[in-house]
Amino acid sequence: MQLHSELKKIDFFENLDTEELTYLASISHKREFKKGEVLFYEKDKPKYLTLLTSGVLKVYKTDSKNNEIILNRFKSSSLIAEVAIMEKINYPASAKFDSDGSVIEIDFVKFKNEFLTNPDVAFNFFRSLATKIKNLENVISLNIVLDATSRVAKYICNSSDALNMKNNELAKHLHMSPETLSRILKKFTKLSFLEKSSHGYKLIDREGLAILYE
Repeated sequence: MQLHSELKKIDFFENLDTEELTYLASISHKREFKKGEVLFYEKDKPKYLTLLTSGVLKVYKTDSKNNEIILNRFKSSSLIAEVAIMEKINYPASAKFDSDGSVIEIDFVKFKNEFLTNPDVAFNFFRSLATKIKNLENVISLNIVLDATSRVAKYICNSSDALNMKNNELAKHLHMSPETLSRILKKFTKLSFLEKSSHGYKLIDREGLAILYE
């Protein structure tokens, strides 16, 4: 009953009736994770449709030097790697919790047969896929097309969490050294794009900063 109530609160399933939610709960189970625990590794075979219900989940790849290349950080009510389970392929990246969190794992075959014919659920499912494609385009742009200064500018403009992250964490996310990031942030401050405070930086000229990558 607890799982039924939790599923009912998720926007993804907001239009399901009581009978449908009861069936969905019967083909689902919940798992709890601690910060730093791995949900899955790259090349693992997916078994379930996975819905992140709490916490922050980092999806990343590892390069030849064992450096993490962060593809995205997901928050609650996000589907995770739905393409892998839908296309019956191995996970293309790994996923680890950046905080304590939980997921609901759903039997995908039964979910597909019962719910993907529901227009509301199908729309939400494919909207999630579209969001993943957009994010992948941003990752490619940040790491291949743009130089370091443009990468930082674009990430600050597009991510509400960017300036709340610690410098080391932000530098790692943008695949640069903390020293390089510090120099760029100081440059943005001198140009009056950012303002330095006791708590870090504050964005004060989004349009000016956007010129650097558009």
